[in-house]
Amino acid sequence: MDISRTEQRILHLLAQGGSIHHIREDGQIVEVRCFTREGACLAGLSLSLFARLKRRGYVESKGGAPYRISRLGLARVRSQLDNR
Repeated sequence: MDISRTEQRILHLLAQGGSIHHIREDGQIVEVRCFTREGACLAGLSLSLFARLKRRGYVESKGGAPYRISRLGLARVRSQLDNR
């Protein structure tokens, strides 16, 4: 399965300890923000991109916590030198 450059960037950030925080209204996710492990906010994560990552099983949330990378997401992300 081919992963776009933007998806790859988000997955790398999540693999390094980042998270995706979401806001719900009436049970639907209406806003998502991606944070690095240091707390910086990454611009470029849209609802459609988040839905694609979630549908493919690359991110998951447990018990209402922020979304983190799943084992499948870790397997799909291409390694880079700065990955920890």
